[in-house]
Amino acid sequence: MKNHRFWMIALALFAFGLGAVGCSEDDDNDDPMGAQALDPNTAPRVSVDRFSASAGHLFVRDGSNGLPAANAAINIDQPPFITHGFRPQGGMVSYYNFDVMPLEPAPIYVLQREGESAPVAGQLNIVGVIPGDVGYNDFWQPMLVTVPANYVANTIHSKQQIMDMNLSMTPLDAIVNCPIVPEGSTGTLGGAANGLTRGWYDDQVVFYFNFDEKALAPVNGLVPISPILVCFNVNPNESGGGPASGFKVEDGTMQTHNVVMTLPADPTYSPLWDVSAYSNQGFPEVMDWLSAAMIMPSWNLGAFVNCPVVAH
Repeated sequence: MKNHRFWMIALALFAFGLGAVGCSEDDDNDDPMGAQALDPNTAPRVSVDRFSASAGHLFVRDGSNGLPAANAAINIDQPPFITHGFRPQGGMVSYYNFDVMPLEPAPIYVLQREGESAPVAGQLNIVGVIPGDVGYNDFWQPMLVTVPANYVANTIHSKQQIMDMNLSMTPLDAIVNCPIVPEGSTGTLGGAANGLTRGWYDDQVVFYFNFDEKALAPVNGLVPISPILVCFNVNPNESGGGPASGFKVEDGTMQTHNVVMTLPADPTYSPLWDVSAYSNQGFPEVMDWLSAAMIMPSWNLGAFVNCPVVAH
């Protein structure tokens, strides 16, 4: 059973990697299913806005906070998208910030021909939601969709086609962390260093990072979580406090005293963090998880934030 679960997770990650592969020369042919294959190299691109009022929570563009414009490429190596904090036992850790996410993963569709044991070569994976849509999540549960043996890659390029064709599908016992971002977005740490992967959304090409620092599996159908303790410039119980006030940092640096409870090598690690804040009066004393957990008062924010650890 353990080996079967490992294979399923490996397949899911492998399938995501295939999204960056271009179409074969046959991809412009009519498929026997009666549809026309699209070429990802020439197909329209999706417009993505992670900072609209409908998409953002912690990061919402207001005209003065400098967040990128709609569909403008994002450099996630720049603040406020990267944070430097502490490891559980002390020492520095860095993680990216991708905002609040729901616990229920969104489905991503991975196509496999009948009788074969690997995803269709050249076929981009398919999503049904992007940032701002109801049900969007950076965390996806791959759905293995069986297509006919003579299927032509990229003939299916929308969730609606899959639903209309009533194709057989099987959920994989895996969760993958793939934030959808505008084309051209960059990052140099962790999975971001591998560049962007392409997928399909409503007959258009969509782009996403693929963070693979830890193989994840759903817990009771939900994305697993891990605790993090953070410290704000203004405590959450005060006017203007909490996330709006920004993380407290050491003078002249970007070093916070936020502390993660787990690292990617730990069995219970997840990049979806259950966020609690400790009183900023204890900021100077905090160097690791134990010292942060001893600071009172503390507040659970009731928010789960996607922050993959990329340097530790």
